[in-house]
Amino acid sequence: MSSAADTAARLSAATSGLPAPVAVVDLDVFDTNARDILKRADGVPVRVASKSVRVRSLVERALGHGFAGIMAYSLREALWLVRAGAHDVLVGYPTVDRDALAALAADASARAEVTLMVDDVAHLGLVAAADEASAGSGGSDPIKVCLDVDCSLRVGVGPLTAHLGVRRSPLREPGDVAALATVAQAKGLAVRGLMFYEAQVAGLPDTSPAVRLVKRLSMREVNERRVRILAAVRDAVGQEMELVNAGGTGSIEVSGSAPGVTEVTSGSGLYAPGLFDGYRSFEARPAAFFGLDVVREPAPGWVTAFAGGYVASGKAGAARVPRLFTPGYTLNGPEGVGEVQTPLRATRGSSPDGYLHTGDRVWLRHAKAGEMMERFDQVHLVSGTEIVETVPTYRGEGKNFG
Repeated sequence: MSSAADTAARLSAATSGLPAPVAVVDLDVFDTNARDILKRADGVPVRVASKSVRVRSLVERALGHGFAGIMAYSLREALWLVRAGAHDVLVGYPTVDRDALAALAADASARAEVTLMVDDVAHLGLVAAADEASAGSGGSDPIKVCLDVDCSLRVGVGPLTAHLGVRRSPLREPGDVAALATVAQAKGLAVRGLMFYEAQVAGLPDTSPAVRLVKRLSMREVNERRVRILAAVRDAVGQEMELVNAGGTGSIEVSGSAPGVTEVTSGSGLYAPGLFDGYRSFEARPAAFFGLDVVREPAPGWVTAFAGGYVASGKAGAARVPRLFTPGYTLNGPEGVGEVQTPLRATRGSSPDGYLHTGDRVWLRHAKAGEMMERFDQVHLVSGTEIVETVPTYRGEGKNFG
């Protein structure tokens, strides 16, 4: 693999005629990452997570490599993708958007291609109400739903129980999941599948022995519970689940090989953002970057770049700040990345011959994947030292789904 300096020089050469800030995706690395994800899945279908891409042409490129289906993050997004020709779109999060539900219910193509995520009777009520209000205008095929199951690890007893993982779904035990599946079926909805997202496994870098222990314990517990849940739902609705989704980029191997799982999801691994640097179970190859231009030199060894304050969502802290990719410089601790300026300091021991100067371009990586694309209208797809295509992001297509 090329060094960071070589990659930065190549990206600068490819975009030398473009103003900054500028977003690029290295297609050679993107394609390598796509193939590696599919190899890690070892034949288990991989659904592409659109929230981690947010560029329609790159979602389609992943599908072209062999990814199977899309996990959208918004029902409005799912409807837009289907109208553009997408198939098998699983909405990864519940919705209470009545207008979007009405549009789904009234559209035969959307009913055929979209599966909604639910974890509460309230969700089912909204879906069923939209279905009834459509008065059959969307055809006779039932609206499909997927039940989201909590996969956190709980350690301890009673009030001393520690909750390790995200606060996601209220569904946890087999009886609770089966009961909601029964209600869904009674309301005329098709229970297509179940989702088990082990966030504390898929979304945590392998930073310490303690984290790796939590991951092992989590997979052991959720694998045992998944088997019981699948049996309970099968008994409740009278059929096996067509779709059993699990995992993310950080857990492809262990989630994909788990009992009952029919598919895994990955999206961030296509870009390999900064938060992926700590993983040991796979090689994170950075594919997405943004470039800033140096606009002044306030002191020897110091430069200031324009813009750059693209901080990621989640718990505030250093982990959410963009990573400087151009070697030889560091961010200034007191200022970090700024709304309109980002100061950079040459690392100790750097030679003045290698200093950046006004007009030079520096490259950074976002801490997360798709969020970077919310800052740009277009992204330049680079191969070698050439831009082979410039395509719109979701934002560039005038779409903002939250």
